[in-house]
Amino acid sequence: MKEAIKVIISGGGTGGHIFPAVSIANAIRELLPDAQILFVGAEGRMEMQRVPQAGYEIKGLPIRGFFRPLWKPQNVGVAIDYLKSKRMAKRILREFKPQVVVGVGGYASSAALGAANSMGIPTLIQEQNSFAGLANKQLAAKAQKICVAYEGMERFFPKEKIMMTGNPVRQALINTSMTREEARKSFGLSADKKTVLLVGGSLGARTINESVLHHLDLIADSDLQFIWQTGKYYSEEIASRLKTALEASHLSPLTSQLKVTDFISDMTAAYKAADLVISRAGAGSISEFCLLGKPVILVPSPNVAEDHQTKNAMALVNRDAALYVKDAEAPEKLIRLAIDTVNDDARLASLSENILKLALPNSAEVIAKEVIALAQNH
Repeated sequence: MKEAIKVIISGGGTGGHIFPAVSIANAIRELLPDAQILFVGAEGRMEMQRVPQAGYEIKGLPIRGFFRPLWKPQNVGVAIDYLKSKRMAKRILREFKPQVVVGVGGYASSAALGAANSMGIPTLIQEQNSFAGLANKQLAAKAQKICVAYEGMERFFPKEKIMMTGNPVRQALINTSMTREEARKSFGLSADKKTVLLVGGSLGARTINESVLHHLDLIADSDLQFIWQTGKYYSEEIASRLKTALEASHLSPLTSQLKVTDFISDMTAAYKAADLVISRAGAGSISEFCLLGKPVILVPSPNVAEDHQTKNAMALVNRDAALYVKDAEAPEKLIRLAIDTVNDDARLASLSENILKLALPNSAEVIAKEVIALAQNH
């Protein structure tokens, strides 16, 4: 009988890295139920909680990001932690003996894949963004396979190694029988009113929050509903500012039009309820919008490396598959654009049709098959 394959999946830091990693692991398990899978993450980061919640073991490394500019004295400690992490990664690889190591981005993946490359263990990179990060560009030279979600990635990686797979997404978003009306009612909203969903990622987005607070009068005057995820960091401040605003009598309709929450646990219902989404331009979120055919206004975060969220957004905007507002212009323009767009049925239909064309379904299964092939060949 063939020995069960062993796979290490490394990366994290944000949901955008963790969701694809867990989706790939689940797909490997579906294809090979006896496969042994171990995650390697960064201590203190989100993956150390989310991965065990998904049913997988994870080992943590003391790795962290470098400060900018690179000559800052704190980077001496960061470099020491990186070298320590690489030694720890080698020890984990020697003990677990994987046939393949998968990197999904995030601090830990650079140490784990770097260690695997030096030990002759095959590696696979899953690059979510349209603009590759520095670590993945460096790791690509020794990787066997590079799975991407955007065209034109030969700018960063050897063409012969690239495979267009798309980004794995949370399967629950697609496999739902919930109707739009049921979804709206689950948020305590009217079943028949058009609805806009505002999400700024798991931590929230100050710009999106300020955009709403600047235009409460426009929302009150519209016949629309808004599901507004503020993020836990901003929730107390926003509750206080909303309370003050609601004391103005002409804004009284807001109590029935706004569903305000610090965190949305059921994103399946939130997406289903929405006619239009306002979101940052993380690669994982964009992949979900594509698969769902969801009209979206993207507000790229300016606080990410290489401004890759703007590049992600423009890959859609250039195909008339999404709308785009600069972060600096959002407080002035975003809500007015959202109201105009959601009231234009032809525009919504066009955006939905065009974004659906960019969807790459079954990404997790396609990547899992590549991982299994690498492991079995090794």
